[in-house]
Amino acid sequence: MTGSAALFTDRYELTMVDAALRDGAGHRESLFEAFARRLPDGRRYGVVAGTGRLLELIDRFRFEDAELEWLREHEVVRPETLDWLADYRFRGDIWGYREGEAYFPGSPLVTIQATFAEAVMLETLVLSTLNYDSSVASAAARMVSVALGRPIAEMGSRRTSEHAAIAAARAAYIAGFDATSNLEAGRTWGIPTMGTAAHAFTLLHDTEEDAFRAQVAAFGPKTTLLVDTYDIAKGVELAVQVAGTELGAVRIDSGDLPTVVAAVREQLDGLGAVDTRITVTSDLDEFTIAGLSGAPVDAYGVGTAVVTGSGFPAAGMVYKLVARRDDAGEWVAVAKSSTQKLSIGGRKNAARRLDSTRTAREELIFIGDGPEGEAEFEPGDRLRPLMVQLMEGGVADPAFVGPAGTAAARAHRAEVMQELPIEAFRLGRGEPVIPTSYR
Repeated sequence: MTGSAALFTDRYELTMVDAALRDGAGHRESLFEAFARRLPDGRRYGVVAGTGRLLELIDRFRFEDAELEWLREHEVVRPETLDWLADYRFRGDIWGYREGEAYFPGSPLVTIQATFAEAVMLETLVLSTLNYDSSVASAAARMVSVALGRPIAEMGSRRTSEHAAIAAARAAYIAGFDATSNLEAGRTWGIPTMGTAAHAFTLLHDTEEDAFRAQVAAFGPKTTLLVDTYDIAKGVELAVQVAGTELGAVRIDSGDLPTVVAAVREQLDGLGAVDTRITVTSDLDEFTIAGLSGAPVDAYGVGTAVVTGSGFPAAGMVYKLVARRDDAGEWVAVAKSSTQKLSIGGRKNAARRLDSTRTAREELIFIGDGPEGEAEFEPGDRLRPLMVQLMEGGVADPAFVGPAGTAAARAHRAEVMQELPIEAFRLGRGEPVIPTSYR
């Protein structure tokens, strides 16, 4: 995606910059942090997603002529600030959790160091990206865990906005989904795409047989035929008649799925189509997928639930100033003191304590730099550092962006899931699976 991202923000960010530049405080070196005070209700872990997209959006955060003219016309900031914005590009440093990492309450997911004016303008961009993408990834990871290794595809583009659809496909892929129906996500992020036909294709033709023959003629017998436009049993019989016993798959998009799937499997086997797979795509979420664990389902397609975070469309992250330099050049920790919205000031580093079986037992957040490398913590336990540098001097580490960064995030997520205690994958409501401790 190209074009300026400079107005993907809220007005108060620019008015703060305007006032801070006027009195000189805008040039103070500052440290901002994005974190979640809590996980969505009942969730036991979250999955970080959106980092690669965020780094690319920050690179596009430039005020070009069109943006400056709009700000001037609407008198959003003073002319002097417009001149400053004309030369703006983020030149600071960013550290954070790797994309695909598990996170817990208080985890310092992104830390941004720059002048106040440079960093405060990124608040909405940081939160809109991480809140949505991490919510989708966290829901998708739950679905993947109960799919028990069966392929699962993201099919939710028609249930969200056009831009969110691309982001959701990417986040779901990082979380372990195997493919997406969204072609732009495939082009931009290198995600495998899938899709054959909807009910409209069947209804277009004079008969269901005509529709099946047209699809098989175009794509061969290994295609997936949608068999529930009319009568499912008749549709299955006709699908095998048209494509032969080499039919790739049938798709079911309605009905009492456990009962229907069992009947379709028995019918396919009876017709000799023993290798024909069954894909289901009917308003699935992690609970319905778990309910199908004992059914002969071969693949799932998920739409609404994944692109809406399965009931939690935002991850609840916040972006707070946690430290700034004083007039003597020393760092001063700052934090909001409200007991309802508590923040902890100061630069932070984080590590995860793993026991002798390499199972995560505790999220450790160090006020200050904390230990570096993989150090001994307790007999048999190890610390795995969690934070990496994502951007230096305004330049993103290429390992974290583009299709390669997306693939790396997906691989990292798979590794991290092996560390979580088995309790993490229970769908019932529960507390975060490991505690967060500050040192």
